[in-house]
Amino acid sequence: MRPLVFQRHPFSALAILIFLSLVALPTLAAVRLSGVIPGSIAPSVLIVFSIWVYFLLAYDKKRALTNQWRVPESTLHFFEMLGGWPGSFIAQRRFRHKISKTSYQFTFWIIVIAYQVVAFDFLNDWKLSGFVMAFVFGHN
Repeated sequence: MRPLVFQRHPFSALAILIFLSLVALPTLAAVRLSGVIPGSIAPSVLIVFSIWVYFLLAYDKKRALTNQWRVPESTLHFFEMLGGWPGSFIAQRRFRHKISKTSYQFTFWIIVIAYQVVAFDFLNDWKLSGFVMAFVFGHN
């Protein structure tokens, strides 16, 4: 019987392209936001949470391989919402962890899409939000 091994998998060219496409808008928004917030807090927060989630997923994968207590998915999603979704994207592919669990992926991609929409709206001076608010509340 072969022992359990914690393997790291290489990234495909497609995964790299998808990752770069997904981080483009939020990165531009974070850079623009750093002009509003003193210092480079916005980009730094995203980087810190991405690193944190990456290591949380690596830890969870190791625990899964040895049938030990796992990191709750709600915890992983919480830190993804705080800005760690890029680290999660990388870790999921690197460790082949959580990539086939539909319920996890659904929530993960909702978070990623929300980041894309908010970044796009922020970069367009909140025009999308203004349109939605006017539509919902009937203001001109």
